[in-house]
Amino acid sequence: MPNGQSPAIEDYLKTVYAHTEWQPDPITPSALAAALGVAPSSVTEMVKKLAALGLVSHAPYRAVRLTDEGRARALGVVRRHRLIETWLVHEMGYAWDEVHDEAEVLEHAISDRLLEAIDDRLGRPSRDPHGDPIPRADGTVPTEPFVLLADAPAGHLGRVIRISDRDPSVLRDLDDAGIGPGVELRVTDASPLAITVAAGADPAERALAREVAEAIWVTA
Repeated sequence: MPNGQSPAIEDYLKTVYAHTEWQPDPITPSALAAALGVAPSSVTEMVKKLAALGLVSHAPYRAVRLTDEGRARALGVVRRHRLIETWLVHEMGYAWDEVHDEAEVLEHAISDRLLEAIDDRLGRPSRDPHGDPIPRADGTVPTEPFVLLADAPAGHLGRVIRISDRDPSVLRDLDDAGIGPGVELRVTDASPLAITVAAGADPAERALAREVAEAIWVTA
């Protein structure tokens, strides 16, 4: 590997980081097992290993938190993943719903030299195709105030800054609806079942199911 760190360790650190990137609650071992699709016993052993390496802090049956060193390592993985996704869309013709799995593989193999060349070729992008911020080489991450669309009240006006890539079908549906990062949304109704929005200058309203609205973040 380019940085001497195993893919398994990288996956764990990235998952712990991603869990708290858009909400404040730290990840529990059971949630970590579910996110990675592994047995709880495997998580227990790996978390012990990560703690011994000084990458996470953890007490039995408590949440798992990254140390400063662990966060720095996690940001390196996240940077590679998101730059690769951006490169695949802008240079290789992939759609935004097709890049996640490819990046999952390539992030463990790409060299720092090639990553720097990709970053330069793309013009030092600050966000990936889904709107997720791309950590800079110095470890800083561009941020701005946000709110989950599902929590936004009627009358809220905000620009889409991020859409979860967890479900490719949601990405395709939103693309068909003209909703993506950078699009301004106005919430016209917020009911228990759906969030109704108007996108951009188009006066037409679109009802988004709650589970879809829970995958969209807009400016606060």
